[in-house]
Amino acid sequence: MFVFGINVAQASDPTHNDNNHAKEEKEFNATEMIMHHIKDAHDFHIAGDLSLPLPIILFTDNGLVTFLSSEFHHNDDGHVVVSKNGANFVKVHEKIYQLNAGVSHAEFDAEHHIINGVSPLDFSITKNTFSLMLSAIILLVIFMSVASHYKKGNQVPKGLASFVEPLIVFVRDEIVRPNIDPKKYERFLPYLLTIFFFVWLNNLLGLVPFFPGSANLTGNIAFTMTLAVLTLLVTNLSGTKDYWGHILWMPGVPLPLKPILAVIELVGVLTKPFALMIRLFANISAGHIIILSLFSIIFIFKDAAWAGLSAPLALFMNILELLVAFLQAYVFTMLSALFIGQAVEEHDHH
Repeated sequence: MFVFGINVAQASDPTHNDNNHAKEEKEFNATEMIMHHIKDAHDFHIAGDLSLPLPIILFTDNGLVTFLSSEFHHNDDGHVVVSKNGANFVKVHEKIYQLNAGVSHAEFDAEHHIINGVSPLDFSITKNTFSLMLSAIILLVIFMSVASHYKKGNQVPKGLASFVEPLIVFVRDEIVRPNIDPKKYERFLPYLLTIFFFVWLNNLLGLVPFFPGSANLTGNIAFTMTLAVLTLLVTNLSGTKDYWGHILWMPGVPLPLKPILAVIELVGVLTKPFALMIRLFANISAGHIIILSLFSIIFIFKDAAWAGLSAPLALFMNILELLVAFLQAYVFTMLSALFIGQAVEEHDHH
């Protein structure tokens, strides 16, 4: 499951001699712990102090700078820094800044924004980026293997093909065909199949609490926004004359109302992908937050007896998340197919 650590700080007791020190337990912050686990990072936490570093790739005024995230070290003010190519870099809340020339410590304004550094172009391989590439490789291996099986003339599915073929048929017959014109659906089938398997696989990888899983890719709003924008482009670039006619100059409506309805319809064009983006992001993030919150109960009350309640509930939520992983892939693909189907539909005019 998830491994949590509670930091122990050394504190001096003024009522005792100078050599008498007491250990004081740092207050557990559930919000900080949860956000730490669901946000992106530059390394994979394995266990305890063991982490798997990932490549840092930065484009700066001094040129390309590359190093492993493990080279970051804590300085006197508690921030992680590294010196490369004559420049100092600091990492604050998993965001990397290049400090001004001759500066070795970050300075912040009242809102905790760095005032003596800039953000370089960051092309680093983070947990989410790694998970994205890993899922792409897994899908390529699976589908190239299945395609090779059928190219050999085999009609009966075996191995991976026996698992993948029913899913492909399900997406085609239960999602794509019912929502897109039977004469046009094959054109969009590759895109919708890719969306379904890509979202589903990354949802499952996010439920694996250890490397190479644990990245919350589909709970990252930048990722869901990218998928939603792709659906927006596919939908509107494929739109028929009737589709755009009903949006920009709706037939059968009094002339004074047509401009008003055009504005409303154009807003609707943008709200559809927005709903796709928020639905996937919110549902996946919520599942992770609930599971982590259940484990946090043990540390909030500082009593291992609470594990008897939180652990079974967390296990139940993990099992439920397996269903949610499939359901969210299904819903995203189904709505994408629905939007595309509306755009390519031919309307009868009487």
